[in-house]
Amino acid sequence: MSNPLRIGLLFGGRSGEHEVSIRSAAAAARALQADSNRDRYQVLPFYLQKDGLWQGPAVAQGVLESGQPLPSDDRPVDRAALWQFPPEASTVDVWFPTLHGPNGEDGSVQGLLQLMQVPWVGSGVLGSAAGMDKIAMKMLFAQAGLPQVAYRLVTRSKVWSNPCVFPKLCDQLEADLGYPCFVKPANLGSSVGIAKARSRAELEAALDSAASFDRRIIVEAAAGGKPREVECAVLGNDQPIASVIGEITFESEFYDYDTKYSDGAADLVIPAALPAPVVDRLQTMAKEAFLALDCAGLARVDFFYVEATGEIFLNEINTLPGFTATSMYPQLWEATGIPFPELVHRLVTLAIERHTVAQGAQ
Repeated sequence: MSNPLRIGLLFGGRSGEHEVSIRSAAAAARALQADSNRDRYQVLPFYLQKDGLWQGPAVAQGVLESGQPLPSDDRPVDRAALWQFPPEASTVDVWFPTLHGPNGEDGSVQGLLQLMQVPWVGSGVLGSAAGMDKIAMKMLFAQAGLPQVAYRLVTRSKVWSNPCVFPKLCDQLEADLGYPCFVKPANLGSSVGIAKARSRAELEAALDSAASFDRRIIVEAAAGGKPREVECAVLGNDQPIASVIGEITFESEFYDYDTKYSDGAADLVIPAALPAPVVDRLQTMAKEAFLALDCAGLARVDFFYVEATGEIFLNEINTLPGFTATSMYPQLWEATGIPFPELVHRLVTLAIERHTVAQGAQ
């Protein structure tokens, strides 16, 4: 029997989704250590603290078990310490990041893993960066001919500029997009900083708020009425497959941060009650979106479905979706016939496949 592969489970990170990352890693660890995978894999957890310092398996395992981040002090970190990786990192065969948000799924960590010349689960630098930046993402979707709601790019400099410029900017947004519209920081996840604007006053406040999160802002037209929010999971590399469709139902006006993370505020319906032709279109569009961004391994693709008109609008793609027991991505595959332990096994296999192909092309 061959030795088990050493899986470097990387979690934590420097984004506001640090705690979610810990929960994702704990669920992934259980799946990697399930009976069907026990002889295949040895899990080596690595914890990236909020200040950027790495902790090896001895400390990381305790964080996984407690589910709580390590407390950090306010002392500045010695920059040299940021490059002091735990010695066990050199023994990893395949990295499995469960980092969410900026500095985790935006291509920065993927670039580091690429320099290590070891396979990792998920997209490369390009797919990760494009999947994180909503503006770059939408431009690539448009180039691929995928339907989206109307949107406009705004920069912080225009929002926090000469007082004579800001009213003209708002005038143009009102004329182009109307109300309601949605204002989003381009590079944040988990609905952080997103606001729904129903009036000029709300638009001005939303732009000001979004500018405090990011220098690039996207303003989107509403999809019409209250569209159904549906999601599809994608798995694969150059020939991806799509899962059944799931739906998120909620009573709030839109799927904001509080709705997303408050118990009982939203429900997941899997599979969604949709006509077969709509399901086929969603699955096809999910795979097209995945390929348009050169994604790899996994992604969750989110859509708006306007039932009254039959219109489908591609909303966004998440290249490193949550892996918690209640996350949509593993649940979609469970309903499709791929249980969690088999899902993580396929992801590791896809990572090795992609790395082997890339090495052979050099």
